[in-house]
Amino acid sequence: MKTGYRPLLWSAAALVLLFSIAVPGVNVLTITLLMVPYVVLYTMLPAAAFAVHMLAIWVAGYLLIGPAALIVGLFFLIPGIVMGHLYKKKASARTAITGGTLALLGQFLLELLILQFAFDIALLSEMGNIIRENFATLSRDGLLPGYWTADMTEDLIRTAMQSLPVMLIIVSFLYAAVTHYLARRALRSSGIEVAAFQQAKDWMLPRSFVFYYLIAILFDLFMTTKDSTYFSVVIINLLPLLRFAFTVQAIGFFFFLAAQKNWPRVVPILLTVPVLLFPPLSLIGVIDVAFPLRKSFTKP
Repeated sequence: MKTGYRPLLWSAAALVLLFSIAVPGVNVLTITLLMVPYVVLYTMLPAAAFAVHMLAIWVAGYLLIGPAALIVGLFFLIPGIVMGHLYKKKASARTAITGGTLALLGQFLLELLILQFAFDIALLSEMGNIIRENFATLSRDGLLPGYWTADMTEDLIRTAMQSLPVMLIIVSFLYAAVTHYLARRALRSSGIEVAAFQQAKDWMLPRSFVFYYLIAILFDLFMTTKDSTYFSVVIINLLPLLRFAFTVQAIGFFFFLAAQKNWPRVVPILLTVPVLLFPPLSLIGVIDVAFPLRKSFTKP
């Protein structure tokens, strides 16, 4: 395939992904891929040519599926440009993923502000009302345990609202990481080299994360579910964020162990499943950072 045709094919891929927004069941998967064509096109093309491709994609999308194409397309435009720009600057994978994460997070926050002030839609209040209605329905159908009360529902809603920042951070990071993984391979096939992320077996968090984790746990022990101070919100979001980081660290340890023991590559992949399903197993990552655990398995 000639290199000159690749931008056209990626533009077609972007258009197909926009079409998938209108297809129930499929859109949940394809929307996670939507930023990849933007990153690839921006990295391949000069800024003016990229703008022409984007205009053609959005005009076609608007004519065929309506304004939803513009809204979704614009949402992923800035993060795509940020990552593509960093690729052009030969930035490291960590820098590109961080840039994409921050851009996505900014887009999420901007969307919340637009809904609140431009359309007078309090998204958090609406989410709370949806949870209340769902639990009321479950209660009427006898699907909730007998001890469940309205106060417990309110506590759940309060915790969910307070945990929204960490959920947005994790979603933004995972989206940027998946985009980097796919875009890097696509660009490599076109002869454009992009820095690879550090191999999983070499992942290692700073040891200071262990102390932050212990301090957050201690403070969490003395907080109640009704505590809504600024500091409590910070702790509520910091704990799951650190657990997520140590879960990633545990996965890295499994890949390190597989490399030392010459295990098949599928083994560490399978070992990640229970760590992802059972958050307490992130303790493996804590131990890996806190103690020189890897030295015990290092080949002489």
